[in-house]
Amino acid sequence: MTKNEKAKYVMDKLDALYPVVPVALDHVDSYTLLVAVLLSAQCTDKRVNLVTPHLFARADNPYDMVKLSVEEIREIIRPCGLSPAKSKGIFGLSQMLIADQNGEVPADMEYLETLPGVGHKTASVVMSQAFGIPAFPVDTHIHRLMTRWGLTTGKNVVKTEEDAKRLFPKSSWNKLHLQIIYYGREYSPARGMDLRKDLITRTIGRKRVIAEWLKKNPTVDFSELNN
Repeated sequence: MTKNEKAKYVMDKLDALYPVVPVALDHVDSYTLLVAVLLSAQCTDKRVNLVTPHLFARADNPYDMVKLSVEEIREIIRPCGLSPAKSKGIFGLSQMLIADQNGEVPADMEYLETLPGVGHKTASVVMSQAFGIPAFPVDTHIHRLMTRWGLTTGKNVVKTEEDAKRLFPKSSWNKLHLQIIYYGREYSPARGMDLRKDLITRTIGRKRVIAEWLKKNPTVDFSELNN
């Protein structure tokens, strides 16, 4: 298959598996989504969703958030990890939103990337999921699968994002990036990948990826998997 054919195959299979893909992080508006995505760095969505109700009960908007101290925020979000940096980021971005945007999160990619603790991926998630503006946030799952599937060189997430935006229709980006994340978690994890379950990788995956898996699983008849 060509890369374009692979991309079409991926979209078709993921649409069949995940016709509806809710955002995994619990939130009620663009601000709570922004904070939740910031907290999700090197932390599972499940844990973030256990922590944010406690944080948002105290402060679910920038004005209430800055009434808390950085230390108070840090204690609440400690289970998410990296709490010293994340608490400073949450407090700092809340201050900036009050000073610059009357407490509102703007649909402005460049501005969002200037907020403390907010990188390109976090800003992209907010743009796509809060405002419906096409973006293709690349996390570890997407980077891993795009590489496994031979859709990118896998050199870095910047290149992966460029390749994803080139291969997939813009109208699909907001849904597709979530579909790939769901697929990666369920069928193609970083460790313990199993081609008997991972239909997409065994169909369009890099030859080297498939060969390495078969070497570790010599009793598996690969020809039977594709029948």
